[in-house]
Amino acid sequence: MRRLKFKKRNMEKIKTQILLGDCKDVLKDFSSNCIDLIFTSPPYADRRRHTYGGIRPEEYVDWFLLRSDQFLRILKPEGTFILNIKEKAENGERHIYVLELILSLRKQGWLWTEEFVWHKKNCYPGKWPNRFRDSWERLLQFNKTNKFKMFQEEVMIPVGEWAKNRLKSLSETDKLRDNAKNGSGFGKNVSNWINRNKVYPTNVLHLATECSNRNHSAVFPESLPEWFIKLFTKEGDTVLDPFMGSGTTLRVANKLIRNSIGIDILPEYYKMVKKEIKEYEQVLLEPKAKYETNKPK
Repeated sequence: MRRLKFKKRNMEKIKTQILLGDCKDVLKDFSSNCIDLIFTSPPYADRRRHTYGGIRPEEYVDWFLLRSDQFLRILKPEGTFILNIKEKAENGERHIYVLELILSLRKQGWLWTEEFVWHKKNCYPGKWPNRFRDSWERLLQFNKTNKFKMFQEEVMIPVGEWAKNRLKSLSETDKLRDNAKNGSGFGKNVSNWINRNKVYPTNVLHLATECSNRNHSAVFPESLPEWFIKLFTKEGDTVLDPFMGSGTTLRVANKLIRNSIGIDILPEYYKMVKKEIKEYEQVLLEPKAKYETNKPK
């Protein structure tokens, strides 16, 4: 009960903004260095033609840089930009527009800090004449400096069954730091995992693609933005999704008590998300009903 009251009190302090327009224009009105996390999945090249018109791979980098220039300006120096994107295969060959975008973003002033892989663990099997079905997508991490906020303990996972047998009998090497033989400076001490219930994850996220929202052509599960919001922000921070779509990022940020801003160029998504967020906030913040009791006479 105390935790619920605390959450309601903090929910009343956070703010959700839903804006209509092209983010490259809308963000010009934003102050510099005001966003803690940008988490977004823009239209991929030649995809979502029926909803967003589609952007040709040859034009994609120039199209995106006009928008990422504003992202760079409004992101706090210690903030993070996570870009969910995937290249297309065409005529039996992978297109290189994502690689070209990474290099261009570096020239724009971004640091390409990390690459996460979203493994879609429930992906249907399939093949084409010269390749198999993709069951993964990229999540690229960019920063303004190498001193950014990161809360790794917030995304720790259960240690797993492997530890039961592996830690039963340790060799002398396991009890010391075993440095890599290639001179990289990396190493491990297996005994450090004794009596631990949780460990740090890898940069591969094994998440199902299932989600409850079917009102958009490319919806990701809530667990995807949730993981990154926990990793790079704290309660009260501000999360931006400049390609808001169905508003998944905003709903998750709301639940995690973060301020959030969503932008979309299509009026139908703007109206839909605005309505859904308002209904969610009303349910969460409505006072608890009081019921009369029959007092004994």
